[in-house]
Amino acid sequence: MSNPIAILGAGIAGLTAARELRRRGLPVIVFEAGKSIGGMASSFKDAEGFSYDMGAHFVSNRLAEALGAGDICETVKHYGEAVLLNGRSYNYPFGLMRSPRLVGSAIAAKLRRTEIASASDWFRQTYGDALAQAIAIPLAEAWSGASAEDLSPAVGDKMRAGILKSLYLKAAAHVTNRAVCNGYSHDMPESPSVYHVYPKGGIAKLLEPMAREVADSIRLESPIERVLVEGNRVTGVRVKGETIPVSAVISTAPVHVLPKLLEGTSALDHLAAFRYRPMVFVNLRFTGRNLLPDTMLWVPDRTQPFFRLTEAPISMPWLAPQGKTLITFDIGCSVGDQHWTMPDDKLAELCLDGICRIYPHLRQAYLGPGGIVKTPISYPVHLLAYEQERLRFAETTGVDGLYSIGRNGEFAHILMEDVYWRTLKRTEQVAAYVGQLPALVAGLRDAHSALRKRAKPVGSKRTTEPAPIAKAG
Repeated sequence: MSNPIAILGAGIAGLTAARELRRRGLPVIVFEAGKSIGGMASSFKDAEGFSYDMGAHFVSNRLAEALGAGDICETVKHYGEAVLLNGRSYNYPFGLMRSPRLVGSAIAAKLRRTEIASASDWFRQTYGDALAQAIAIPLAEAWSGASAEDLSPAVGDKMRAGILKSLYLKAAAHVTNRAVCNGYSHDMPESPSVYHVYPKGGIAKLLEPMAREVADSIRLESPIERVLVEGNRVTGVRVKGETIPVSAVISTAPVHVLPKLLEGTSALDHLAAFRYRPMVFVNLRFTGRNLLPDTMLWVPDRTQPFFRLTEAPISMPWLAPQGKTLITFDIGCSVGDQHWTMPDDKLAELCLDGICRIYPHLRQAYLGPGGIVKTPISYPVHLLAYEQERLRFAETTGVDGLYSIGRNGEFAHILMEDVYWRTLKRTEQVAAYVGQLPALVAGLRDAHSALRKRAKPVGSKRTTEPAPIAKAG
């Protein structure tokens, strides 16, 4: 049997890769640094009955079935987004189309053709100057922490759902009384038969069926210390001081961490410059329900500390006790800045003051903080400064037998379902590589043997005869 394939991380990408490779008859070992599986997908419930999910709230029925968790999921009947502009909320995207100024600006943008060199250019060309300036650019800069002029146009890829498609899927949601997915998968087609669901017991339950299939291959509390490379080819990993020969390595680690793990090559050192946006997520509890105009409210007003509010119980009422609700505040920050270092009680107060500037009556409905999460790695920041390197990395790591998967591992703005489908495609490449590896190794061994046979001893030293040069013609 060949050496195992090492998989770094037991989140959705790592477990998907492990299960698929095992089904192909290939040996795998999943090394997870933490005490449990799941990666960013985790859930917990507090003593008052409020449920908290880390990672994605929304999962499609198609993904749940593919993961083997379809039978534990409940159908989500409603999901919607709104934008707060000049103190008024607009349904996204069609509510914004009621504004003559925004629509006129969008039409004018379509009639002109300008070179698109940055995210700022992309927003202006796609949405028009008015909407780009008032909404799209402030939001992009809030979640990236960079000027839209310094961001790649690729940030627009996650917003590429067309108006006609959105109209069709919105109508289908109304008819079917289900939250039909719109913009949650770019790798697979969306239709009225693809809708949001939620696993009973929390998002973490979603991965349990896959984990059971590969349970004997998972090593918890086993962070990878080094990925060993010889001759630009992965040969092993070092874990807890033990060196384990491997045929390939699949990493879900953030790309700027990957160069620090490699031993024997500097081919990926440039990835150390890639940036992720740190985030603070503040959860506040309130009495009442439907306190926001819809499940998600985008807030482009940069006088506010947050850029997005989510009231998940609007879509999934079981996440909060009856008559109560939970609102999550997204704050973009930098590690060590005022928001990152602010005490939890001050963060809660900051967010409460901010939402009460929008909805003053909520102060009387406030029940207290429900937990605060800080993560140094949330969103990949697609800066123009390294866009060419990012595009090359999307094709290959440049090291034979080394593959990178998942949102952090691919450094891509992809949601949970696309992580799954893209990981399946990557495992095809891994399987093909591992399948031809014995022939490659044998070829290298034969070449080395032939080289040794041509060598002639001179005293105590050896010299090598040059290979004959074929004559042209």
